[in-house]
Amino acid sequence: MQTLSTPYYLIDKPALQRNLDIIDRVRRQSGAKVLLALKCFAAWSVFDLMRQHMDGTTSSSLYEVRLGREKFGGETHAYSVAYADHEIAEVVSHCDKIIFNSIGQLQRYASFAQGKPVGLRLNPGVSCAGFDLADPARAFSRLGESDPERIRAVAGRLDGVMIHNNCENGDLARFDALLSQVEQRYGDVLARLDWVSLGGGISFTAPGYPVDAFCERLRRFAQTHGVQVYLEPGEAAVRHSATLEVSVLDVGYNGKHLAIVDASTEAHMLDLLVYRETAPLGEDAGGHTYMICGKTCLAGDIFGEGRFAAPLQIGDRLSIGDAASYTMVKKNWFNGVHMPSIAVKEADGSVRLVREFSFEDYVGSLS
Repeated sequence: MQTLSTPYYLIDKPALQRNLDIIDRVRRQSGAKVLLALKCFAAWSVFDLMRQHMDGTTSSSLYEVRLGREKFGGETHAYSVAYADHEIAEVVSHCDKIIFNSIGQLQRYASFAQGKPVGLRLNPGVSCAGFDLADPARAFSRLGESDPERIRAVAGRLDGVMIHNNCENGDLARFDALLSQVEQRYGDVLARLDWVSLGGGISFTAPGYPVDAFCERLRRFAQTHGVQVYLEPGEAAVRHSATLEVSVLDVGYNGKHLAIVDASTEAHMLDLLVYRETAPLGEDAGGHTYMICGKTCLAGDIFGEGRFAAPLQIGDRLSIGDAASYTMVKKNWFNGVHMPSIAVKEADGSVRLVREFSFEDYVGSLS
């Protein structure tokens, strides 16, 4: 790995495999089908591994559904908050199922479905989300239909529904309670369907999660309503499976010890800023504490603080954790900072570089 120039995202296949093994267990014990949420992770260089353990992909846009069809295979579900007239035909050409966000979109575009299964997003008005920004049940939400009467009126046109009301939910009891509320509110609708997607945001690959009980709850839901259950994990599929590898460019002291690295939160791990979180940093052990800072002009471009065994020096390499979900799909060219390459660590420990970015890529992203 030392031969690769930083910065780069390092996808660790053995770490990814640990999540996929749990996904296989859930598929086997619950009967649920599992789709990768491309909005979270779309690094197709490891789809060769992931497709062996997942049933397909789910998308949020035309480009994602096309990526899922061309690079992953399996079942390809299309969803969008709003389709446009000029893209609906192409979306349908790439998908196996199409899910509409509103009854208005259903009425406008269902005729384009060409006999493919049609779904509608439901919003039960309850959720598990620690951030208002990511809460689908927030006030005035545009995400899905809530009114049971309106939904019943179009239920005859539906093959399935998608319900995405979990976000980083590692509490099985909370998941169970939310699902029970869905059943109480929409039970008569569910009985008329062939399939139900329960979305993503369920942390069933986290250490200590009660997987057996989770599978039993999914199986009971499927049997009660006579439906095929789908899950759409993003973060759960790629939990702790990638790092952002960086090098120290400068060190200093201004009330705290500072280390500036050759990457950026704003450009390369945007959710740290969006949700005001910090990344796992390096060894997290020892008596030398440093604030790890990005190299852009943004004053708050800070990855977080880490503790190290020795004082950091220019040229030292650091690994920034949790760099799989919502990172590569959000990377950008802010400040014209060099975009991290993408590398993959194989099961035998070898590392291969799969993508580099250049000045021409930067220029090509503009006009």
